[in-house]
Amino acid sequence: MKPALPLDEAQRRLLALAVPLGAQAVAIDEAVGRYLAEPVIARRTQPAADLSAMDGYAVSETQDGQWCVVGESAAGHPYQAPLNPGEAVRISTGALIPEGAAGVLLEEEAVREDGLLTATPDGAPSARHIRRRGFDFREGDSVLSAGARIDAAQLALAITAGLGAGSLQVGRRPRVAVIDSGDELALEREAWEDHRLPASNGAMIAAMAAPFAESVSRLGPVADRMEALGEALASASNADVIVTSGGASIGDHDLIRPALEAWGAEIDFWRVAIKPGKPLLVARKGATIALGLPGNPVSSYVTAFLFLLPLLRRLAGAGEALPSPVQMPLAEALPAGGQRLELVRARIAAGQVGPISEQDSSALRALAVSNAFIQREIDAPRAEIGELVSVYLL
Repeated sequence: MKPALPLDEAQRRLLALAVPLGAQAVAIDEAVGRYLAEPVIARRTQPAADLSAMDGYAVSETQDGQWCVVGESAAGHPYQAPLNPGEAVRISTGALIPEGAAGVLLEEEAVREDGLLTATPDGAPSARHIRRRGFDFREGDSVLSAGARIDAAQLALAITAGLGAGSLQVGRRPRVAVIDSGDELALEREAWEDHRLPASNGAMIAAMAAPFAESVSRLGPVADRMEALGEALASASNADVIVTSGGASIGDHDLIRPALEAWGAEIDFWRVAIKPGKPLLVARKGATIALGLPGNPVSSYVTAFLFLLPLLRRLAGAGEALPSPVQMPLAEALPAGGQRLELVRARIAAGQVGPISEQDSSALRALAVSNAFIQREIDAPRAEIGELVSVYLL
């Protein structure tokens, strides 16, 4: 039997199988959560003219420290004439700076009496309160790269860059089929005998996949029989990604690998040196990629987080598909690591991260209260309180 793959190699091999599914045009306000298939090129300069960054007065040059207030420039209602030396206009944030203005005197630094404006002893006009034309971007600039995810800020940028209420070219999202397998699983409450388990993995995996998928279908629970598994795989053959849960290990009733091979899939790799989640399986048949996840719910969640979600992101056109850990200080010490990279269920509180007391791979309650994974490298030394560790945010 081949040794289990390191995490980074397994992720690299999986993503090497993933060819983005092409592009489609969607209305710009429907693009949130999607990945750009092409760059967004600015069709306008922003800002299109010099604007005030503060409320106050736009002032010209003066010889005596006084200005005559000759009008107002409000947001959307500019002062039309140029300023002569010794003149000023009241100005609001975002309003057009009139020609001839040398700076902005802040409202709280201004003294106005009988139409004459002066600065307080501690105040002075400044050009730093002017947002210069094009300081954000200029027409022709690439403001968003292909592969970028569109969230609220990117949506606002695309609209401001001149796309208005138009459309964006985004990556097509994959169709996903989730197959729950195992004789011990039952959907109906009436069948939850002591020797059986509620079939929750399928719902969990489908919920994880849904934000990145065009559609998610669920099959099962499927019995631990080659014929039943073959029928389930055949019915899911139109999916871009098939995800199975359970049956990926080496027991007598773990039939996912032979079922995939009998279906005509080619196994790319099996077993990854992580804890939990070692018996992960990746296969391919034509354009369909199959992931065999472990059946223990925590193992299933961890491997979906590390493998399924990056795969779906890449197929949907993401430039950065893998999750990125951050560094956080430990709230309590951790023992030395073992022979597999470990994802420790953890909780972040008060700027520190600490492990959940229960780490069994079947413990759903411990998973549900976790909001992070601490990544512990193979043979990592003991980590003390306050030491920085790598953390995935959930």
